[in-house]
Amino acid sequence: MKQSILGLLLSLIFAAATGSAVRGADPMAAGTQVHAARGVIREISPDRHKTVIRHEAIANYMPAMTMEFNVRDTNELQGVLVGDAVTFSLKTTEDTHWIDGIRKVGGSTNSPVSAPERSATWRTSKELKAGDLLPDCGFVTEDGKRIRFSDFRGKTLAFTFFFTRCPLPDYCPRMGNNFAKARELMLARTGAVTNWHFLSISFDPDFDVPAVLASYADFYRAGNADRWLFAAAPTKALAEIAPRLDLLVHHDAGGGISHNLRTVVLDPKGRIYRQFDGNEWTPQQLADALLEAARLPTDR
Repeated sequence: MKQSILGLLLSLIFAAATGSAVRGADPMAAGTQVHAARGVIREISPDRHKTVIRHEAIANYMPAMTMEFNVRDTNELQGVLVGDAVTFSLKTTEDTHWIDGIRKVGGSTNSPVSAPERSATWRTSKELKAGDLLPDCGFVTEDGKRIRFSDFRGKTLAFTFFFTRCPLPDYCPRMGNNFAKARELMLARTGAVTNWHFLSISFDPDFDVPAVLASYADFYRAGNADRWLFAAAPTKALAEIAPRLDLLVHHDAGGGISHNLRTVVLDPKGRIYRQFDGNEWTPQQLADALLEAARLPTDR
């Protein structure tokens, strides 16, 4: 029974990530999925183009979470305050999402969680820069083994962060799709260096156990595991590495997760070669950075 529930949940997440879920009618764009949702506003960005909402389970899309959503029309947030309960429409395409139709349905029901409070949790270490050595953290892989960053010494390593329950196409699924495309570019280069590897790290270790990671990995790797590994970061490892990369991950009491995005390329000595913040980088940029780092002299 547990296995069938797990399979159903993963299939819904994968369908959402690839745009193959049941589609609703949206007059704005062909192929746009529309999902009715309800939640509580936790944050509103200064430019009012993003808002964090602790939402209830969204039918046929994702479980209850705390997520940051894009807001195209800032007028949607007119008269809405942090702590307000709202209903809204979540709209997704194959590569992005936004919310609209935001309507208050009650007064303040939750105390707000401000950006400084969320980001202060692990900010006890100085953020690293290019050329700095990354702490040698350990992780649990999709096959239940334990690995460390030092296990990849001698290779250039690209790693990113995600969690399997995140279906928003421009967040975790984009990291998986970009890694898949970047790996295709690397494998297609005849005569290119081969001392490179990809690592996708989940920051949801309680849910993303090896069996879940293995199913998720097979989806993105299309059955080819060549030089791409999936793993989960234990809480201690995440607390050590997150502040060094300005990675923000907030787990709330209801099981929701809100986060930003960080993707890093390490040189063969385990030093930061390049860091990509957010989700605007391209697979070509990542592949180029991997090749450049792999060609660095080992005595650099």
